[in-house]
Amino acid sequence: MLQGIAASDGIGLGRVMLLEEHSLVYSDLPPADPKAELLRFQGAMETFCRNTAKQAELLRRSAGHKEAQILSAHIQMVSDPYFQGEIEKRIAEGQRAEAALDQICQLFIAMFLASGDDMTQQRAADIRDIRTALLCVLLGLKEIEVTKAPKGTVLVAKEISPSVAAGINPKNIVGIVTEIGGRTSHSAILARALQVPAVLGLPGSTTLLKPGSFVIVDGTEGQVIPEPDGEVVQAYRQRRARFLRRRRQLNKLRGMPTQTASGETYGLFCNISKPEDAEKVLEEDGEGVGLFRTEFLFMDRERLPGEEEQFAAYKRAAAVLGDRPLTIRTLDLGGDKALPYLNMPKEENPFLGLRGIRYCLQHPEILYTQLRAVLRASAWGNVRLMFPLISIPEELWAGRALLEKAKVELTAQGMAFDPHIPVGIMVETPSAALLADVLARDADFFSIGTNDLTGYMLACDRNNPQISGMFSSLQPCVLRTIRHIVQQAHAHHIPVGMCGEAAADALMAPLLLAFGLTDFSVAPASVLTVRNFISHWSLAEARLAAEAVMAMDTEEEISRYLRQRPETQPL
Repeated sequence: MLQGIAASDGIGLGRVMLLEEHSLVYSDLPPADPKAELLRFQGAMETFCRNTAKQAELLRRSAGHKEAQILSAHIQMVSDPYFQGEIEKRIAEGQRAEAALDQICQLFIAMFLASGDDMTQQRAADIRDIRTALLCVLLGLKEIEVTKAPKGTVLVAKEISPSVAAGINPKNIVGIVTEIGGRTSHSAILARALQVPAVLGLPGSTTLLKPGSFVIVDGTEGQVIPEPDGEVVQAYRQRRARFLRRRRQLNKLRGMPTQTASGETYGLFCNISKPEDAEKVLEEDGEGVGLFRTEFLFMDRERLPGEEEQFAAYKRAAAVLGDRPLTIRTLDLGGDKALPYLNMPKEENPFLGLRGIRYCLQHPEILYTQLRAVLRASAWGNVRLMFPLISIPEELWAGRALLEKAKVELTAQGMAFDPHIPVGIMVETPSAALLADVLARDADFFSIGTNDLTGYMLACDRNNPQISGMFSSLQPCVLRTIRHIVQQAHAHHIPVGMCGEAAADALMAPLLLAFGLTDFSVAPASVLTVRNFISHWSLAEARLAAEAVMAMDTEEEISRYLRQRPETQPL
């Protein structure tokens, strides 16, 4: 059995089809005629855009409009004046088109990977895909096709690019295995949209899995089983049947309220990163947006977005959602998220340094512009504002003071906005948790960010393989902290939600229900799953489970107990 990353749920049984990468070797000799070389590059660009547009249409038909936009974005990226201009500049200076393209692509890839942010790092995968496709055009190579894959095929590759995914027929492709990628990669997104089980990030899979061999792909557990015996095959066929039955049952929850078995109702919202993601919220039956990460607007560019550009993005999302809440988090920089054009100083301990609201308060012009844009967007929908990484009350007060200044200025200018826009905070630091009673006096709502909160409470870097095993929101100290935050929110009569990964964890569900959480905010693809596992608990059962858990001393003990509960088991 091989262990990778569970990227797309489901079980597939089939034979391996190995996708071999092109050898993208090119001459680095300077061209004889730079002008002719420039024309060759421009011709390749036109061919690339034409081919990509066709692939986007194929992907739209098979996966959906949103997924097709991944490829449409590739066309926008290569058409960017800076990207194209830098390549053409190097060609004019005497470089071959292939070498110039390679250099600029590698520059962008390194910049995106250095961010440490999952969403930004995905841009690196986009650039790699663009690089491969453009080099294929320049070198006269045919793109890899999977359209003729026979029924019962398991695709195995180093990476499944969106252009390759465009040719996937879910009726024939029963599983995907790659060496590169994670749950947030485009490979994962596309696999989920196509409902093809996928295990990604499995090192050596292209050599370990032989072409034509029979394998089982368990996209739910992230496991691949080469050459299983008959007994194992039978067991997994039964599991596959149960999974398909569960998927049909989840679809029955569309349009239903998010309720416990005893009838208590909760808000079930989504986390998004782009305005177009608001449409995905509606598609997946989300009840609104609990977290709009605005960092995307500030990335992959040379300068800060202006007020009008931000306003257009927030307005777009608000208009799509209508009366459904749209919670916009102000810019959350620092830690593992940096913008090269801001020349942010390197810090000894970036996660303890100038990040989140701290950075924005030290650069109030950036925050002020964003606040004006958010306020203007509030006239177009049910908009809420949220400040990240609040540690002390003074930070909330300063943020609110800037907001009030923006309100006065917009009023004087005759611009429409919601004067009573709710203002909340992310509770994700130990200090904010301990001061929850104080912060609740000036916050209209809380949203618990369990990723940072867990890391800070345990002094644990989840990306450090030596200690990542202890990173869990089920640690007793984290659970006690969450309970305290919720209690203080209730004491001050404000709603309290959760937008970290723990909000979508089936094991956490009874505890969050028992503590009194009012809202859950999860990835759009997780909405029905979360609605389902909430429905399996009565509030009385959840409270009994929580009482037992809170008397336990270790994460291992808690996890073992919850996993044995029938309510936490899959359908």
